[in-house]
Amino acid sequence: MDGEILQNVRTVDEVFRDFKGRRAGIIKALTTDVAEFFEQCDPEKENLCLYGLPNEQWDVTLPAEEVPPELPEPALGINFARDAMQEKDWLALVAVHSDSWLLAVAYYFGARFGFNRTDRNRLFGFINDLPTIFEIVSGSVEKQTKEKSSVSNHSSSNKSKSSVKSRASESTKYSKSMQPNDEDEGDGEEHGDTLCGACGLNYASDEFWICCDICEIWFHGKCVKITPAKAEHIKHYKCPSCSTKRVRP
Repeated sequence: MDGEILQNVRTVDEVFRDFKGRRAGIIKALTTDVAEFFEQCDPEKENLCLYGLPNEQWDVTLPAEEVPPELPEPALGINFARDAMQEKDWLALVAVHSDSWLLAVAYYFGARFGFNRTDRNRLFGFINDLPTIFEIVSGSVEKQTKEKSSVSNHSSSNKSKSSVKSRASESTKYSKSMQPNDEDEGDGEEHGDTLCGACGLNYASDEFWICCDICEIWFHGKCVKITPAKAEHIKHYKCPSCSTKRVRP
């Protein structure tokens, strides 16, 4: 798969698309698929790496055998730290190494395809517009989103109290979800800074979103496999992370 990417990627946009795919896969591993990821990082196995794949999937496997590898390698031995640290700290550590790996892969492609300074600046600009995986896993994105939402709600309360009520306090079945044409233009602006808890991308007015009633994080419906039709029958939505969260010694 990576060999195909090396043959096909040529432009800044294509390298960034590859970056976003790998990033989305790693975010899934550390959030919505965290229980499965934890089980695959067996300390009894040899050095394991967490790979983000261009198709937004992830894989835990042994490092490549060839030397030097075709692509920069992720951090080795993430499985050994699994039982030696608190799970939250361990996931944050994996997130930091994953952010470093994603940058290494992106700039490896940039060097291989001869990006000049302008191209490199443009690539970094695209990357820097997204929150890091560490920010998502550590909860700092959630905190920033709530702060921005609070400021936005306060500033718009005099203009439209009904829009704020729809965002936070209505008890109807759609009080925790957003979908195309449900909100007016004012709400589109209000949600502009909201980030998906799974992929980390911004809210868009043409996408269906749903909010977890436990952690109060918003998600693209497609990221958590919830459609507007399914949302009709959900009284209290619990995201995959909250559904699979376990208390560990």
